[in-house]
Amino acid sequence: RSLTSHIFSFLPFLNNTIPIMSGESSDFLIRSAAFLGSTGVGLGAFGAHALKPTLEKQKNGVENWKTAVTYQLLHATALLALSALASSNQAKTLGQNFSQRCAKSGTLMTIGSMLFSGSIYGLVLDIGPRKVLGPLTPLGGLLMMIGWVMLGFL
Repeated sequence: RSLTSHIFSFLPFLNNTIPIMSGESSDFLIRSAAFLGSTGVGLGAFGAHALKPTLEKQKNGVENWKTAVTYQLLHATALLALSALASSNQAKTLGQNFSQRCAKSGTLMTIGSMLFSGSIYGLVLDIGPRKVLGPLTPLGGLLMMIGWVMLGFL
């Protein structure tokens, strides 16, 4: 079995949710980018203004919030690029596997970004159990890294 099939065997729900055709892949990636981008901008503004006093009370609160927003927005931008790639003429030449790889990579980046940034937001605001949120941060980071590796090497 390939490394990709090993990775997705641990995340079986992804196999049923990944769009197969390049147009569907592109739509999924654009919607994911729109979600991460819009919420990233909103949370960034919220943190810089309304939450600033709360974030400043916690050690490294402002820096941690900025880190979460930065990773979220960076991956929103990456998903837009993946969408363009999945629907490009080059993708059609490279075949269906390339579009699927873009979609799977984007799905991992989306889930990873939500886990990584979301857990940091929760930890900084002291929302939810630390025992649950703490491990989600590196897990989200790992999923984002696997998404990047999958895009380039698998």
